[in-house]
Amino acid sequence: MSAPLIAAARLRKGSTYSPKGASRLVADALATVKRAGVTGLITMRADSAYYNHDVIATARRCGARFSVTARMDKAVTRAIGQIPAGAWVPIKYRHAIYDEDEQRWVSDAQVAEITFTAFTSRRESEHLTARLIVRRVKRLNPKSAPAGQGELFSIWRHHAVFTDSAESMLEAEATHRDHAIVEQTFSDLKAGPLAHMPSGSFAANSAWTVLAAIAFNLTRTAGTLASKFHAKATTATIRTQLITVPGQIARSARKIRIHLPQNWPWEHAWQAIGVRDKFRTGLLADFHAACCVVYHSFSTSSGVRYPSAECRRL
Repeated sequence: MSAPLIAAARLRKGSTYSPKGASRLVADALATVKRAGVTGLITMRADSAYYNHDVIATARRCGARFSVTARMDKAVTRAIGQIPAGAWVPIKYRHAIYDEDEQRWVSDAQVAEITFTAFTSRRESEHLTARLIVRRVKRLNPKSAPAGQGELFSIWRHHAVFTDSAESMLEAEATHRDHAIVEQTFSDLKAGPLAHMPSGSFAANSAWTVLAAIAFNLTRTAGTLASKFHAKATTATIRTQLITVPGQIARSARKIRIHLPQNWPWEHAWQAIGVRDKFRTGLLADFHAACCVVYHSFSTSSGVRYPSAECRRL
């Protein structure tokens, strides 16, 4: 499996709260995925910031399943308290997870589930009933007990997931946990085009964000074509090994040629990208067209007209 792609991106003001506009972003992302030809099962995964009716209802309306971290409000806490003691299934992680609150690595936990109806404060037609899958980890933080005092009874920390997944309980819990892969995308973008915004204009920075997403996806596509290693590599690695190519440009017989160094370690991966010259030409053409569309939209909305030569220089 290759690294993820960006289906939708939008720049927002830093002072806005996370769920603002989230339902529209989910709808745009799912529409893009379907236009790309995806016909399989689609699952929208999100953390607790997006645990609200509009986001989940949008996912269902667009034909996708959902898996969202539930906030530990009174209703969720009450539902967890109703889970029978014998329903908890012990699991052991293949890779330990670092718990920031406990300041330790966690390698085992217990999982259980219960049917749960969310958003009952809204009108009845907007109530959503699905599975509440709960993972609990025993508290072992010595700061939670006085020195020299042993454990009287177990204290647990709970992590709840609200989902309509058709997978088994343990598979659905593991699938939701894997949504943390999005952090790799954030890291890649912050290590590249989103390290610094280029302008003091919000509209210009919005255009820059869209171009950053396009460049990210094209880089990921190139990495997938290159090799299995580059399919999962970070964009910084792909840029260093496949895009920042050391070579000498020469002109001969009205053609431009690039002479690559001998014994270059990524020769075969680089050539795999260009096996089809049509693809390589199309890749650049698609990026050029996207740049023209984005900058034309920006110049129209901001009242500043940019000549077509600006697009060609991109």
